Amino acid sequence: MRPATRPTRSFASTAACTDVTGSLTDRKVIITGGGSGMGAALTRAFPALGADVVSLDIDEESGRLTARESDASFVRCDVSSKESGDEAFAAAVKLLGGLDVLIHAAGIAPASPAAETDVAVWNQVMAVNATGTFLTNVAAFAHLRDSGGRIINFASGAGVKGYPLKAAYAASKGASLAWMRSIAVEWAPFGITVNAIAPAIWTPMYDRTRASMSPEALLQHDQTMSRTVPLGGKLGDAVTDLVPVLEFLAGDGARFMTGQVFPVDGGLLMMR
Repeated sequence: MRPATRPTRSFASTAACTDVTGSLTDRKVIITGGGSGMGAALTRAFPALGADVVSLDIDEESGRLTARESDASFVRCDVSSKESGDEAFAAAVKLLGGLDVLIHAAGIAPASPAAETDVAVWNQVMAVNATGTFLTNVAAFAHLRDSGGRIINFASGAGVKGYPLKAAYAASKGASLAWMRSIAVEWAPFGITVNAIAPAIWTPMYDRTRASMSPEALLQHDQTMSRTVPLGGKLGDAVTDLVPVLEFLAGDGARFMTGQVFPVDGGLLMMR
């Protein structure tokens, strides 16, 4: 069996994504975690779909670089800090002239056996993933309550079914899903929809993980993925698999959908 290969499509190749779902012209969008991984893919893609984008990230260097590569703006933000988040959202909304959509992609996923998880690691994962979801969503609500809009959080299959060796991560995502379903009901009268995606997408971080594996471990990993991902036997592509789903959820077509989790994972969650 040959090693799996990463999809080679450009993040700028978004034209094919707009045929069915339409454009996001003049949609004002904040993307957290926009400096790397899937958040960076969206930061690059959404301006090409017509959206006005402000990327938030704790890493100023990668955040500014990614924003420069597209037509987005950047504001530094630590999503686990209320003060940082409130200041960043105020600055972002001022740059955009309003807010229509929050895409909350920021998160961390350290691994360790459950019984060996350090309390500091547990607290950090909860602060970034669970508290970060709470703080960013509430910050967005302050700007959406009068006009309505979309909140799209990044969840995980781990939050639905658990994940061995990533119990803290799974717990944080489970908490975020319960939060999402709760506010979807509570904020519906304001015309705000709240949904989540559970992605399994090939990212630069996954490239680094693969590079760190021995040839034998990589082969075993790819064989496992081939058996467990019904569509294609490997992780999906950010441009052709992830961007169109987020474009749809951020647009008018998703106005009557809320409180839902959308796996973008080739059927992986279904098989777990």
